[in-house]
Amino acid sequence: MSADSKQPRPPSDDAGDAGGAATEDAKALLLSNARLADGRTVDVRLVRGRIEAVGTAGSLSAAGTRVDLAGHLLLPAPAEPHAHADTALSADAPGPVSYAPEEVQRRATEAALLQLGHGATALRAHVRIGDVHALGPLEAVLQARRSLRGLTDLTAVAVPRLLTGAAGADGLAMLRDAVKMGAGVVGGCPDLDPDPTGYVEAVLEVAAEHGVPVDLHTDGDDPARLARFAAMAGGLRPGVAIGPCAGLSRLPEDVAGRAADRLAAAGVTVVCLPQGGCAGTERRGPAPVRLLRSAGVRLAAGGGALRDAANPVGRGDPLEAAFLLASLEGLEPEEAYAAVSARAREAMGLPEVRVEAGFPAELVAVRGERLAGVLSLAYSRIVVHRGRVVARTSAVREYCDSAAALDLPRQAGRPEPGGPAAR
Repeated sequence: MSADSKQPRPPSDDAGDAGGAATEDAKALLLSNARLADGRTVDVRLVRGRIEAVGTAGSLSAAGTRVDLAGHLLLPAPAEPHAHADTALSADAPGPVSYAPEEVQRRATEAALLQLGHGATALRAHVRIGDVHALGPLEAVLQARRSLRGLTDLTAVAVPRLLTGAAGADGLAMLRDAVKMGAGVVGGCPDLDPDPTGYVEAVLEVAAEHGVPVDLHTDGDDPARLARFAAMAGGLRPGVAIGPCAGLSRLPEDVAGRAADRLAAAGVTVVCLPQGGCAGTERRGPAPVRLLRSAGVRLAAGGGALRDAANPVGRGDPLEAAFLLASLEGLEPEEAYAAVSARAREAMGLPEVRVEAGFPAELVAVRGERLAGVLSLAYSRIVVHRGRVVARTSAVREYCDSAAALDLPRQAGRPEPGGPAAR
């Protein structure tokens, strides 16, 4: 447990409204026999979207529903800070990707539910605007957000193509219109504009006008450009994020280190994509995670492309992203999971979540006893959003009868809560 975790500061009741109006059941939900990351087994009572009490197993009661989490590790729910809702699940479609509003809304809704099943109770979805499709894809994603209310919180990032020169005038006007429509974040791809610095200046100007966060795509392979960006973005509130910054890994270590120092000093968050790239950048590869962390950069991890042309096998699974950070980048399991949970929520401007009284009831229970095992074999999951169970995934592994000769169980782990005993 870190030093600051000994002095919890539950967010105010107003903070829970970050994703829009809640659909909350006033009745209590009791999560019993849950194992915490520190090894304790506890009961957790949830009321009106928040954690009301945490006590030793068997010590709490509730008038509402009870879910037995024996055999599960209970964690703060992950969040998805870098999704692409307009192109998600389009890899298998014949021909060009359809941007018809009904198609975008269907894909965005299905993708959000898929990621919710993985445990992400909040998503930041980048949506391209402009060209022949204008604001149509954004309106479709905003409609998906409305239909998902009460299940997951979805925030749209408006991503214009060009913002500078004569060609960029329409894009700049459309970016302002997108914020008025309901885009909660402004973003884009300055690397693809003829004037990357001018592009960033335009985005920061719109963000300051409307008081919204900034989330930009960049490969990060130009240290001078990163330095200018850090100087422009330093101190901007409510916050600036960039990603996936894979190009930093291709720079000499001393050059990349100086760029990371400037980003850290400016308070810029880097969202890396361990599972692969996305349509916002042309080159793929991992960001230098350990270098960024050693420089003190705020580091979160996202899923990126979810089965679209940029990554036709993308899973959009936060626990897989954490697994890759631990397996390939050498982070401790706790650090890796924080990148997709606490740090991701921080990057998205969401209130902090801890399994302690007073904090938002945004939780995921995964079958397993320790975090390392959960990241390795994260099959069965129970997801809680705003104090109620919104998704369950149950996985059962069986072996053929000849395995009995080995005197082994047919399934490792314990039965699912409320389900039949595993054999």
